[in-house]
Amino acid sequence: MMDFWSALLSTIDVALIEATALTAWEAIAVVLAAAYLVLAMKGSIWCWVAAFASTAIYTALFWKVSLLMESVLNVYYMAMAVYGFNQWTKGRSGDAAIGVISWSLQRHVKLISVTAIISVVVGYLMSTYTQASFAYLDAATTCFAVMTTYLVAKKVLENWLYWVVIDFVSIYLYLQKGLMLTSLLFIMYVGMAIGGYFLWRTAMSEQVKESRA
Repeated sequence: MMDFWSALLSTIDVALIEATALTAWEAIAVVLAAAYLVLAMKGSIWCWVAAFASTAIYTALFWKVSLLMESVLNVYYMAMAVYGFNQWTKGRSGDAAIGVISWSLQRHVKLISVTAIISVVVGYLMSTYTQASFAYLDAATTCFAVMTTYLVAKKVLENWLYWVVIDFVSIYLYLQKGLMLTSLLFIMYVGMAIGGYFLWRTAMSEQVKESRA
């Protein structure tokens, strides 16, 4: 009987240590992600360093809790951080600014349909051949995030609406996995996405006025 209780206490101790370590790393990742946003708003090249470090931690965290596609997505974001740092180091101040554009509803329906089909295929493969949790939702947030990142690069206004939906689904996934700090971070992202949509819409309206002047 003593052996049983000793084993139980030992298991609980290990679980508590792992949970504490997980929360600590998550806190660091959240701080770095927030730093990325602040630095990016200021136009500082160091935002990419913060982004790389944050996504590197999240890659490991998501793998640990079996959100495999979220982990893969953060590898992609790490690569984008390297690309962004490279671009900003070269300096592109002489390039013409890319204006905000809006795509037709028909184009978005096609884009959503194709991405949804890919998400289902990836979700099926994950649920069949891996130990991934919430395979279909995990696959969907990843596929749509990759697609939406492209829309951001093209300055498509509606990218912000995609992010609102992606962030809400992500919040659900993170809450289910006990990543409370990350859930709070993504709640903040929802607000920023809504604000970003209205800011870009205003910028697009100003572009139209200038083109007509």
